[in-house]
Amino acid sequence: MLSQQNIRFSLPSKGRLETGALEFLSEAGLQVFKPNPRQYLADLPALPELKVIFQRPGDIVVSVMQGSIDFGITGRDMLEEKGGDGDIMILHDALGFGGCALTLAVPEQWKTVTDLASLKEYAASLESDLRVATKFPFLTERFLNQHHIPHILISAEGTLESAPTIGYADMISDLVSSGQTLLDNRLRPLPDGVIQKSQAVLIANRRALQNRPEVLEMARRLLEYIEAHMRAKENLLVIANMRGESPEAIADKLFKQTSLGGLQGPTISPIITRESNQGWYSATIVVRRDYLPQAIGQLRQIGGSGIIVSPVTYIFEEEPPRYTAMLAELKK
Repeated sequence: MLSQQNIRFSLPSKGRLETGALEFLSEAGLQVFKPNPRQYLADLPALPELKVIFQRPGDIVVSVMQGSIDFGITGRDMLEEKGGDGDIMILHDALGFGGCALTLAVPEQWKTVTDLASLKEYAASLESDLRVATKFPFLTERFLNQHHIPHILISAEGTLESAPTIGYADMISDLVSSGQTLLDNRLRPLPDGVIQKSQAVLIANRRALQNRPEVLEMARRLLEYIEAHMRAKENLLVIANMRGESPEAIADKLFKQTSLGGLQGPTISPIITRESNQGWYSATIVVRRDYLPQAIGQLRQIGGSGIIVSPVTYIFEEEPPRYTAMLAELKK
């Protein structure tokens, strides 16, 4: 049972967005505990004040906008479709999962239709307006009007890809990720027909942030976890044994290499060996994941050995940059 004092966090209730949200939060140390898969309420033990509710992505936008939900993760496509107004703040616009794009797709047999210009010509040649099936009427209507393509929108709730085959629509406007489903149904996306690119976003109710200190503090904690985790995913912890006259001498060798500077600089500690005066040190640096092969090679060139590479769970800054940006936005 939820009370008015609970801070409420809504997550997608199905599909790739639900799976992505649960995996992302778990990796960030915010594992959601759902005793029964059929329940729509869950706990988040790392943040016990936060009560998790599962909703459809569109309902999450509406609930946050109305203030019955304080925080939510949904798709940017659904946020734009439902018209998130000034009552919704985007706390994080790129969570890195749920990537897709709302795109116009036409039947493969429309050989002459290769882009929006040829689609406009084809639509003008028809005796009636082009019928476009979609679950995103607002975004699709706006896009087609911007490109002056005469059309009629066909509202659909089920599988859109079959609409042209069945005959209740001529083409579709739908979310595309890999494009395989379109291909399987003999549809072809238009290269310039991308209406809205999308991925998962973290949103919050502006009034709750302004009027409830506990919600503002929870925003800080959520962003702290999320930003520290996302920053850490891009990096690895590298530890190497090195000989040298002093920590400063070893640091000088590291700084002369393009990949070995670390965040602010390396951490260098003496190694206590069985034999004294050996001049061994342990150098610890944070290296971007995509620079690892280059970093390993550079470490070997300057005498690094016994190199250990470990994943990093979090890299915390003094204050999450997106939290600072949120505070600035709230003052407007």
